[in-house]
Amino acid sequence: MNADRAVGFEQDPGHQPDTLADQLLETVESLVMLWFAAAEDATPRLSVRQLLALQTVRRLPELNLTALAEHLGIALSTASRLCDRLEAAGLLRRTVQPHNRREVQLVVTTQGRRLLSDVAERRSLRLTGVFDAMAQGERDSLRHGLLAFHRARSPVRRRLPRDG
Repeated sequence: MNADRAVGFEQDPGHQPDTLADQLLETVESLVMLWFAAAEDATPRLSVRQLLALQTVRRLPELNLTALAEHLGIALSTASRLCDRLEAAGLLRRTVQPHNRREVQLVVTTQGRRLLSDVAERRSLRLTGVFDAMAQGERDSLRHGLLAFHRARSPVRRRLPRDG
């Protein structure tokens, strides 16, 4: 992948974004397409929501079905069907909690962890391809810019009102 294709606003010479925010929006769109394309190559192929659910359970193993539904912002019945599909594919297992038999714990299986690892590796390779197409100075500038963005975002996140 060459550098021009990695950044959407360089592809169309008739359109130059007016602001840094516009440039970032177009760059994020390009990154999201790269991100999801890497996941589409994995086997079994999962929907975005299924992949997100699997990643969430791996990252937060204490989640039960209700907490997963809340975390993903979906109905409990939707989360249950999502877990049914992941379980049928051998990627997720539901177990009964020993201290509360009515509570179901979600566990990513070995096959599920392998799939998540494969997706992460594919994403890393695609990002590396983009970075390889950049000059060292551009990579350094990106690194500094991302750090500055992260530092600036932290206080803003604390000041913003929470949605509903």
